[in-house]
Amino acid sequence: VAVNADAKEAIVELTKRLDKKEYANWLGEFKAGKDLEFEKVIKKDLYSASEKIKMAEVINYVSEKTKGEAIVVSDVGQHQMVTSRYYEYNQGSVNVTSGGLGTMGFALPAAMGAKLGRPEKQVVAVIGDGGFQMTLQELGTIMQFKIPVKIMILNNSFLGMVRQWQEMFFDKRYSSTEMTNPNFIKLAQAFDIEAKRVSEKADLSASLDEMLNHDGPYLLEVVVEKEGNVFPMVATGASVSEVRLE
Repeated sequence: VAVNADAKEAIVELTKRLDKKEYANWLGEFKAGKDLEFEKVIKKDLYSASEKIKMAEVINYVSEKTKGEAIVVSDVGQHQMVTSRYYEYNQGSVNVTSGGLGTMGFALPAAMGAKLGRPEKQVVAVIGDGGFQMTLQELGTIMQFKIPVKIMILNNSFLGMVRQWQEMFFDKRYSSTEMTNPNFIKLAQAFDIEAKRVSEKADLSASLDEMLNHDGPYLLEVVVEKEGNVFPMVATGASVSEVRLE
Protein backbone atom coordinates (compact mmCIF):
# COMPACT_ATOMS: atom_id res chain seq x y z
CA VAL A 1 0.00 0.00 0.00
CA ALA A 2 1.44 3.35 -1.03
CA VAL A 3 1.83 5.88 1.79
CA ASN A 4 2.15 9.57 0.88
CA ALA A 5 4.77 11.80 2.48
CA ASP A 6 2.38 13.54 4.91
CA ALA A 7 1.00 10.25 6.20
CA LYS A 8 4.50 8.83 6.61
CA GLU A 9 5.56 11.89 8.60
CA ALA A 10 2.48 11.55 10.82
CA ILE A 11 3.28 7.89 11.51
CA VAL A 12 6.86 8.74 12.45
CA GLU A 13 5.68 11.49 14.80
CA LEU A 14 3.08 9.22 16.37
CA THR A 15 5.68 6.50 16.90
CA LYS A 16 7.93 8.96 18.76
CA ARG A 17 5.17 9.61 21.26
CA LEU A 18 4.73 5.97 22.18
CA ASP A 19 6.20 4.79 25.45
CA LYS A 20 8.62 1.91 25.14
CA LYS A 21 7.31 -1.20 26.86
CA GLU A 22 9.82 -3.62 28.37
CA TYR A 23 7.47 -6.10 30.12
CA ALA A 24 10.36 -7.07 32.37
CA ASN A 25 8.15 -8.61 35.07
CA TRP A 26 6.18 -10.68 32.57
CA LEU A 27 9.29 -11.95 30.80
CA GLY A 28 10.88 -12.56 34.18
CA GLU A 29 8.11 -15.02 35.02
CA PHE A 30 8.97 -17.03 31.91
CA LYS A 31 12.65 -17.08 32.87
CA ALA A 32 11.84 -18.14 36.42
CA GLY A 33 9.67 -20.96 35.08
CA LYS A 34 12.41 -22.05 32.69
CA ASP A 35 15.01 -22.05 35.47
CA LEU A 36 12.69 -24.06 37.72
CA GLU A 37 12.06 -26.62 34.97
CA PHE A 38 15.81 -26.98 34.44
CA GLU A 39 16.42 -27.67 38.12
CA LYS A 40 13.46 -29.98 38.64
CA VAL A 41 13.33 -31.80 35.30
CA ILE A 42 15.98 -31.19 32.65
CA LYS A 43 19.04 -31.49 34.90
CA LYS A 44 17.78 -34.81 36.25
CA ASP A 45 16.95 -36.08 32.78
CA LEU A 46 20.11 -35.10 30.92
CA TYR A 47 22.78 -35.06 33.62
CA SER A 48 21.75 -37.98 35.80
CA ALA A 49 24.34 -39.81 37.88
CA SER A 50 22.30 -42.99 37.56
CA GLU A 51 23.87 -45.92 35.73
CA LYS A 52 20.55 -46.53 33.98
CA ILE A 53 19.99 -44.94 30.57
CA LYS A 54 17.25 -42.32 30.53
CA MET A 55 15.01 -41.77 27.51
CA ALA A 56 15.89 -38.07 27.50
CA GLU A 57 19.59 -38.85 27.18
CA VAL A 58 18.93 -41.03 24.12
CA ILE A 59 16.80 -38.40 22.37
CA ASN A 60 19.26 -35.63 23.22
CA TYR A 61 22.08 -37.65 21.65
CA VAL A 62 20.05 -38.32 18.50
CA SER A 63 19.19 -34.62 18.26
CA GLU A 64 22.85 -33.63 18.48
CA LYS A 65 24.05 -36.30 16.08
CA THR A 66 21.44 -35.46 13.42
CA LYS A 67 21.74 -31.69 14.04
CA GLY A 68 17.96 -31.53 14.45
CA GLU A 69 17.50 -32.24 10.74
CA ALA A 70 16.12 -35.80 10.78
CA ILE A 71 12.49 -36.74 10.35
CA VAL A 72 11.63 -38.23 13.74
CA VAL A 73 8.54 -40.43 13.89
CA SER A 74 7.36 -41.18 17.42
CA ASP A 75 4.91 -43.82 18.55
CA VAL A 76 2.67 -43.44 21.62
CA GLY A 77 3.76 -43.26 25.23
CA GLN A 78 6.45 -41.76 27.42
CA HIS A 79 8.99 -41.77 24.60
CA GLN A 80 6.56 -39.66 22.53
CA MET A 81 6.57 -36.94 25.21
CA VAL A 82 10.33 -37.16 25.68
CA THR A 83 10.96 -36.92 21.93
CA SER A 84 8.82 -33.80 21.64
CA ARG A 85 10.63 -32.30 24.65
CA TYR A 86 14.26 -33.08 23.86
CA TYR A 87 14.63 -33.36 20.10
CA GLU A 88 15.62 -29.89 18.86
CA TYR A 89 13.80 -29.68 15.53
CA ASN A 90 15.24 -26.90 13.38
CA GLN A 91 12.83 -27.08 10.46
CA GLY A 92 9.19 -27.80 9.73
CA SER A 93 7.50 -31.04 8.66
CA VAL A 94 9.98 -33.31 10.47
CA ASN A 95 8.05 -34.11 13.68
CA VAL A 96 5.69 -36.95 12.81
CA THR A 97 3.43 -38.30 15.54
CA SER A 98 -0.15 -39.45 16.02
CA GLY A 99 -0.59 -36.65 18.55
CA GLY A 100 -3.46 -37.10 20.96
CA LEU A 101 -5.02 -39.99 19.06
CA GLY A 102 -2.97 -42.50 21.06
CA THR A 103 -2.41 -44.86 18.14
CA MET A 104 0.09 -47.43 19.42
CA GLY A 105 1.92 -49.00 16.50
CA PHE A 106 1.83 -45.76 14.48
CA ALA A 107 5.56 -45.13 14.24
CA LEU A 108 6.90 -48.04 12.19
CA PRO A 109 4.55 -47.80 9.16
CA ALA A 110 4.58 -43.99 9.37
CA ALA A 111 8.39 -43.96 9.31
CA MET A 112 8.35 -46.19 6.24
CA GLY A 113 6.05 -43.73 4.49
CA ALA A 114 8.19 -40.78 5.55
CA LYS A 115 11.32 -42.41 4.14
CA LEU A 116 9.65 -43.32 0.86
CA GLY A 117 8.30 -39.78 0.57
CA ARG A 118 11.57 -38.07 1.53
CA PRO A 119 14.32 -40.54 0.61
CA GLU A 120 17.02 -37.89 0.97
CA LYS A 121 16.22 -37.40 4.69
CA GLN A 122 17.41 -39.42 7.66
CA VAL A 123 14.28 -40.98 9.20
CA VAL A 124 14.33 -42.28 12.78
CA ALA A 125 11.38 -44.14 14.30
CA VAL A 126 11.26 -43.84 18.10
CA ILE A 127 9.10 -46.63 19.51
CA GLY A 128 8.33 -48.20 22.87
CA ASP A 129 8.56 -51.94 23.39
CA GLY A 130 4.76 -52.15 23.61
CA GLY A 131 3.95 -50.09 20.54
CA PHE A 132 6.54 -51.88 18.42
CA GLN A 133 4.72 -55.18 18.86
CA MET A 134 1.54 -53.67 17.41
CA THR A 135 2.96 -53.40 13.88
CA LEU A 136 6.26 -55.28 13.88
CA GLN A 137 5.01 -57.29 10.89
CA GLU A 138 6.00 -54.25 8.81
CA LEU A 139 9.60 -55.42 9.18
CA GLY A 140 8.65 -57.70 6.31
CA THR A 141 7.78 -54.67 4.16
CA ILE A 142 11.06 -53.01 5.10
CA MET A 143 12.94 -56.17 4.12
CA GLN A 144 11.11 -56.63 0.82
CA PHE A 145 11.49 -53.05 -0.35
CA LYS A 146 14.81 -52.36 1.40
CA ILE A 147 13.55 -49.20 3.10
CA PRO A 148 16.55 -47.72 4.96
CA VAL A 149 14.64 -46.48 8.00
CA LYS A 150 16.28 -46.42 11.43
CA ILE A 151 14.22 -48.08 14.18
CA MET A 152 14.99 -47.21 17.79
CA ILE A 153 13.14 -49.16 20.48
CA LEU A 154 13.26 -47.55 23.93
CA ASN A 155 12.65 -50.63 26.04
CA ASN A 156 11.60 -50.20 29.68
CA SER A 157 9.63 -53.49 29.82
CA PHE A 158 6.46 -51.56 30.63
CA LEU A 159 3.57 -49.80 28.96
CA GLY A 160 5.34 -46.77 30.38
CA MET A 161 2.75 -44.01 30.26
CA VAL A 162 0.06 -46.12 31.91
CA ARG A 163 2.59 -47.39 34.46
CA GLN A 164 3.50 -43.80 35.37
CA TRP A 165 -0.12 -42.99 36.15
CA GLN A 166 -0.49 -46.20 38.15
CA GLU A 167 2.59 -45.25 40.17
CA MET A 168 1.61 -41.65 40.82
CA PHE A 169 -2.13 -41.97 41.37
CA PHE A 170 -2.75 -45.61 42.30
CA ASP A 171 0.08 -46.33 44.78
CA LYS A 172 2.05 -48.49 42.32
CA ARG A 173 -0.76 -51.00 41.96
CA TYR A 174 0.52 -52.05 38.56
CA SER A 175 -2.06 -53.80 36.43
CA SER A 176 -1.47 -55.19 32.93
CA THR A 177 1.41 -52.81 32.25
CA GLU A 178 4.57 -54.91 32.76
CA MET A 179 5.78 -56.44 29.50
CA THR A 180 7.36 -59.81 28.77
CA ASN A 181 9.06 -59.01 25.49
CA PRO A 182 10.37 -61.17 22.67
CA ASN A 183 13.98 -61.00 21.53
CA PHE A 184 13.79 -57.92 19.32
CA ILE A 185 17.27 -58.49 17.88
CA LYS A 186 16.44 -61.99 16.65
CA LEU A 187 13.17 -60.68 15.23
CA ALA A 188 15.00 -58.04 13.20
CA GLN A 189 17.64 -60.49 12.05
CA ALA A 190 14.89 -62.87 10.89
CA PHE A 191 13.88 -60.09 8.48
CA ASP A 192 17.50 -59.56 7.39
CA ILE A 193 17.72 -56.24 9.25
CA GLU A 194 20.91 -55.33 11.12
CA ALA A 195 20.21 -54.99 14.85
CA LYS A 196 21.91 -54.33 18.16
CA ARG A 197 20.97 -54.09 21.85
CA VAL A 198 22.58 -51.53 24.15
CA SER A 199 22.09 -51.31 27.92
CA GLU A 200 25.21 -49.46 29.14
CA LYS A 201 25.58 -45.67 29.10
CA ALA A 202 29.20 -46.00 28.02
CA ASP A 203 28.12 -47.77 24.82
CA LEU A 204 25.18 -45.54 23.93
CA SER A 205 26.85 -42.86 21.82
CA ALA A 206 28.82 -45.30 19.65
CA SER A 207 25.74 -47.50 19.19
CA LEU A 208 23.70 -44.52 17.97
CA ASP A 209 26.47 -43.60 15.54
CA GLU A 210 26.43 -47.16 14.21
CA MET A 211 22.67 -47.01 13.69
CA LEU A 212 22.64 -43.59 12.01
CA ASN A 213 25.60 -44.32 9.74
CA HIS A 214 24.48 -47.78 8.65
CA ASP A 215 23.71 -48.14 4.96
CA GLY A 216 20.25 -49.67 5.08
CA PRO A 217 17.58 -50.37 7.70
CA TYR A 218 18.77 -50.80 11.25
CA LEU A 219 17.11 -51.64 14.57
CA LEU A 220 18.63 -50.45 17.83
CA GLU A 221 17.10 -51.63 21.10
CA VAL A 222 18.01 -49.31 23.97
CA VAL A 223 17.31 -50.64 27.45
CA VAL A 224 16.20 -47.60 29.44
CA GLU A 225 15.35 -46.91 33.07
CA LYS A 226 12.47 -49.21 33.97
CA GLU A 227 10.45 -46.89 36.20
CA GLY A 228 11.46 -43.51 34.80
CA ASN A 229 8.76 -40.83 34.72
CA VAL A 230 8.14 -38.01 32.26
CA PHE A 231 7.65 -34.42 33.41
CA PRO A 232 6.16 -31.82 33.22
CA MET A 233 2.70 -33.36 33.33
CA VAL A 234 -0.83 -32.20 34.10
CA ALA A 235 -2.97 -34.67 36.02
CA THR A 236 -6.57 -35.44 35.09
CA GLY A 237 -8.91 -32.71 36.28
CA ALA A 238 -6.07 -30.29 37.05
CA SER A 239 -5.38 -26.97 35.36
CA VAL A 240 -2.20 -25.93 33.60
CA SER A 241 -1.35 -23.79 36.64
CA GLU A 242 -1.12 -27.06 38.61
CA VAL A 243 1.49 -28.63 36.31
CA ARG A 244 3.68 -31.19 38.08
CA LEU A 245 7.46 -31.16 37.77
CA GLU A 246 8.09 -34.16 40.02
